[in-house]
Amino acid sequence: MSKSYTLAEIAKWVGGVVRGDAGRRITGVSCIAEASPTEITWLAHDKYIPELRSSRAAAVVVHERFGETPMPAILVADPELAMTGVLDHFAEPVPRPPMGVHPTACVAATASLGPRVAVGPYAVIGENVRIGEQSVIHAHVVIGEQATIGRTCELWPGVVVRERCRLGDRVIVHANTTIGADGFGYRFTGTAHAKVPQIGIVEIGDDVEIGANCCIDRAKFGSTRVGSGTKIDNLVQIAHNVRIGESCLIVAQCGIAGSTHLGRGVVLGGQVGVRDHVHLHDGVQAAACCCISKDVPARTVVNGIPAIDNRQYLREQATVRKLPQMADQIKDLIKRIEQLESTTDH
Repeated sequence: MSKSYTLAEIAKWVGGVVRGDAGRRITGVSCIAEASPTEITWLAHDKYIPELRSSRAAAVVVHERFGETPMPAILVADPELAMTGVLDHFAEPVPRPPMGVHPTACVAATASLGPRVAVGPYAVIGENVRIGEQSVIHAHVVIGEQATIGRTCELWPGVVVRERCRLGDRVIVHANTTIGADGFGYRFTGTAHAKVPQIGIVEIGDDVEIGANCCIDRAKFGSTRVGSGTKIDNLVQIAHNVRIGESCLIVAQCGIAGSTHLGRGVVLGGQVGVRDHVHLHDGVQAAACCCISKDVPARTVVNGIPAIDNRQYLREQATVRKLPQMADQIKDLIKRIEQLESTTDH
């Protein structure tokens, strides 16, 4: 069934003020360039202003100080945040298995499932597993012996949570992520690489979201930890005994080597690499693709390979761009010096 709301209703959801026709009906959400005459859009960045002028959108969500728009607008303090409320109302229900255990699932007799838990087709739940109330276990999920899943968690198809690992409440793990695989630990004997037992676990705090195809390795001993409120994108590798603080953001394809410590609120851009046994203190921000090889003080922004303070990096890059011109100038100076030397009496 299609959804339809007036601008006045939408403005009420997001605490905004309508400028223009408050009775205009909206049936969906789309980007500025593709919005239809019945869809609402939003202006996330000034660079999209030219597109807004030619947009067919029925309405737009803009900052409260933004000027006139070619269509009715909802004025808000934070358009990006406001759009989360809009999207919530227009989103279609996500398919989930019904409460109870699917007939094809394999659930150990000693497993404990809380009220209103849903277990999908072909899921495997091992001995002495505990799953909190209202959690959803999708198809083909495997939860190893003595693992703990908190309340209102959601594990999407193909997720593996290995033995004894622990997830807090309201944790979301997307498809094909593995939590608790053996850490990468070997010792060279002189003739071969001997495997070092990885006897620890992984502990995930509350309100963590982990993207698809991630790997969070179990500790050599003790635990690999991800703090509450942290959000991890797809294709991220977190090695054994890493400690990640609360409310961190880790963007796609990052790799964090063993025993590294991230403080609270650390942000790693895409494809950042962090070597082992370093400490990124609270509030550190790392630009995409940089390589961090040493401790980083709190609230520092780093960039480059190897990573350095972002201001120094930008100065160096400005110099690098001048190198071709400087090379020509050096060649010219060398030529002039050689000419001077050739005319000098020795």
